[in-house]
Amino acid sequence: MKILHTADLHLTAYEDERWQALKELIRIGKEEKIEVFVISGDLFDKGIHAEELRPKLREVFSGVPFRMLIIPGNHDVDSYSPGMFFGQNATILTRLEQPFSYKEAVIWGLPFSSLEGEEVLSALRLIKRSISREKKNILLYHGELLDAFFSRKDFGEEGEKTYMPVKLSYFRDLPFDYILSGHFHKNFDSWEVEEGRFFVYPGSPVSVTRRETGRRKVNIFELGAPPREYLLDTPYYEEVAVELNPFTDKNPLKLIRERIESVPSYAKLVLSVKGYINAEAIRMDEPELAKKIEKMTENKNVDNLYIEFKDIHAILKDELFKRFLEKLDEMGYEEEKKKHLRHIAISAMMKART
Repeated sequence: MKILHTADLHLTAYEDERWQALKELIRIGKEEKIEVFVISGDLFDKGIHAEELRPKLREVFSGVPFRMLIIPGNHDVDSYSPGMFFGQNATILTRLEQPFSYKEAVIWGLPFSSLEGEEVLSALRLIKRSISREKKNILLYHGELLDAFFSRKDFGEEGEKTYMPVKLSYFRDLPFDYILSGHFHKNFDSWEVEEGRFFVYPGSPVSVTRRETGRRKVNIFELGAPPREYLLDTPYYEEVAVELNPFTDKNPLKLIRERIESVPSYAKLVLSVKGYINAEAIRMDEPELAKKIEKMTENKNVDNLYIEFKDIHAILKDELFKRFLEKLDEMGYEEEKKKHLRHIAISAMMKART
């Protein structure tokens, strides 16, 4: 049995980029011939979005050749009232004690609630006797793994509050083969609870905030095998930082072009150009170079362009600075150390000139 596992789509509007990302996952699910499609919370950004989009989701979820299993997350915990219909093949798991059985798997849903640490463990232990070891057991969960070294920013825009935190140790005496999780937006990540048993975050399948940089992924795996990251062609933020160096870069435009040419059109480029230039050597002053950079990025999906480089041609001609460079070469430092000392000297001279 092949399973696709994702979370944190945070749908807000019909046919926007998040909706398109969902459609792309449906397409991939068909192409990969999966049998179960799991959404581990926060399908919607808010309850109002669920109500607006549910009629359209019915159409999508009724026409798929696999089972759709969804649990509520902290953003859409109030979006799934009893009796709501989300599509012929969609099942909402809102009660931990009522799992979904399908072929050789039993899938349990732990919907988001205000439970804290040990309370989560207690809830899981209540169903321990009901868990059959004759099949593979999967737990869908939406919250924070305390064993992982996450920044608060890695969960989206959640502030400082923790959400239904757990530890890997909670699952060591519980016979779950997979804990398929949501809430952690930034990256795909997985841990082995014990040999052959896994806790997985797929990351958001489309960048919800600018913090979710890098190509997006989902988890597609065969039941009984380890989780497997699957690369997506969905919108994401790509941060590219270019630091210009007048001592080594003879053609700053070429360097910038090389750094951004591999960024795909569906990525939102956040480009920062820092460092120093020698305007005399490259025959362009700061405004001219900035204009050429803007021109170069016209065909890219630029979310933000930060121009922060400075022209230091006057400092490079200064006799005191020239003697400093000669002395620096004599010292035999590694290039990284020389670069650091040059930066200190340039900063000092720029301050002295102002």
